[in-house]
Amino acid sequence: MKAKEMAIPLPKPSLDGRTSVEKAIQQRRTLRDFEDRALPLNDLSQLLWAAQGMTDAKERKRTAPSGGALYPLDLYLATGESGVEGVGEGLYHYWPEDHSISLLYRGDRRKEIASASLWQMWMAKAPVIFVITAEYRRTTSKYGERGIRYVLMEVGHVGQNLFLQAEALGLGAGIVGAFNDADVSKVLGSPPSHEPLLVVPVGYKK
Repeated sequence: MKAKEMAIPLPKPSLDGRTSVEKAIQQRRTLRDFEDRALPLNDLSQLLWAAQGMTDAKERKRTAPSGGALYPLDLYLATGESGVEGVGEGLYHYWPEDHSISLLYRGDRRKEIASASLWQMWMAKAPVIFVITAEYRRTTSKYGERGIRYVLMEVGHVGQNLFLQAEALGLGAGIVGAFNDADVSKVLGSPPSHEPLLVVPVGYKK
């Protein structure tokens, strides 16, 4: 993983949206057909913040609850040439502490992620594919085997945050749990301890 000092800062997230939580919940549907249209950088910023962003820098609190505030999850994203305005095609890692992303690898890896997800190639058409990974030991070091359950609960919270934020922005999200763990990890080039748990393609509804 590249050094944090090479990170790309993101726009400040909005704390006052135009869509109510109730409306986002009611309208949310799993999306598998995406429009060929790039996301604004502000929308990418908002999605990342909703998933794992900081809500209290002093106490290091994030948008999703975490057992013992240990935060075992990491967020990766893959985007294509016309995936996000102002962001080149590549694979990135999100840094919640300073709300930034760092480039891990250049080049479009969406098809590789789709192939690793049992050839669900519809995913490759989404402007951005998020991959949520877990480093279980961050939680199990305190809670033992029970910590595994806490991590799985947490990834559900993060996934729902992504879904609802996408809906509030006029976007849509898919959800993928069927993938080969080792193949996804290979595409990410992530540390062996970062186990993939959820893949979430996001884009405009077609």
